[in-house]
Amino acid sequence: MDRHSYDCIIIGGGPAGLTAAIYAARANLAVIVLESSITGGLVNSTYMVENFPSYPGIHGMELMEKMREHVDALGVPVEELCEITALDLSGDIKAVATEDAVYAAPAVILATGRTPVALDVPTECEEIHYCSVCDGAAYAGKNVLVVGGGNSAFDESLYLLSLGVRHITLIEVMDRFFAAESTQQALQCHENVSCLTTTEVKDLTLENGKLASALLCNAQTGEEQSLPVDGVFVFLGQKPNNDLFAASVTLDSQGYIPAGPDMSTNIPGVFAAGDIV
Repeated sequence: MDRHSYDCIIIGGGPAGLTAAIYAARANLAVIVLESSITGGLVNSTYMVENFPSYPGIHGMELMEKMREHVDALGVPVEELCEITALDLSGDIKAVATEDAVYAAPAVILATGRTPVALDVPTECEEIHYCSVCDGAAYAGKNVLVVGGGNSAFDESLYLLSLGVRHITLIEVMDRFFAAESTQQALQCHENVSCLTTTEVKDLTLENGKLASALLCNAQTGEEQSLPVDGVFVFLGQKPNNDLFAASVTLDSQGYIPAGPDMSTNIPGVFAAGDIV
């Protein structure tokens, strides 16, 4: 197996990982980015980013394409669809093994980010989604349920409306929504949108192997109702991707890395950046 040496290895190709690569390259460090999927992370599935300086509004995938172009212009190698099979963070030289090669460096930056929290219901089906940009087009002219009351749920619902979804029912288990007021108003002004608080999904009903309805429950009264829906889009937050290093890097009670002011971890030479912190 080939062995490659670098000054720094970055694990994760989302915004934090790519930004770290840009800074490392500008410091004349030999750096490589290893990404298990494609570069961009969760931003790829974000319809509109409105808090990135210099862009009043930009599609998430377009923003990440521009970041990737910046990294490529600096000559930083990026390995996508790269499955890490072993990670040794001990010693002065760290080693990251993949199916094709071993990468070694005195410094490693962990920028593995997060993944969406799954919908916890007894019944599973193909009509549960976590990305409206990826899967929303199939629901033009259909009814969908959106689970979650934060910015992502409202932003993605607006995108679903732009795709021609017939009706959206958005639910939040708490007694209020947490999205920005302006975003809430933008969604709730549509006649084909219903927004319910103190409501959760108890289960799903299938007919002929396809989603037919969702069983909703009032979290305060226990009252239940069956809602006919063709698809469910879930935006309940994310959980940290720490499987690779959970046994070696100190984590907090929620599974995140409590990095120091210089982004250092408990292991010398190992740093963290982005949503994993």
